[in-house]
Amino acid sequence: MKITDKDNFSANYFGPVISTYSRKQAIDDGFLIDVSTMSQEAGFKWPVALTNAAWQDCVAWSDDDNGKQTYQDESGRLWDVLFMAFHAIKTASESGERLLFKLYRVPRDGKSREAQEVELKLIVGPGDDSRPVITILIPNED
Repeated sequence: MKITDKDNFSANYFGPVISTYSRKQAIDDGFLIDVSTMSQEAGFKWPVALTNAAWQDCVAWSDDDNGKQTYQDESGRLWDVLFMAFHAIKTASESGERLLFKLYRVPRDGKSREAQEVELKLIVGPGDDSRPVITILIPNED
């Protein structure tokens, strides 16, 4: 195969794109939760989003949870996630686009009152406009 047009290399080699799903669509659909406003306060320079699974496990908290478990709020829980993610980036000994980090959070299970350690994954990649974005996920998500 002779490559004559660098801009069409992917289409020529792989064929036409069948489907795309943008980061904006994932945010609009609720699969990602954009936390860029608070992440800037925590020191991030690039947009940050959490997957819905990471949000439900480490951030989500309601008045009902306060009544059953211990008093917390979502903004404090989100701050903990962002602070620990930023700290992990600053103290990482190796560079790369993926980073595992740990934090303590009270599980949202209707009974726990003590914080338990949980591991999250941070991925840096291109956003919809090819600029860097950060996504925080549960380790088994991609």
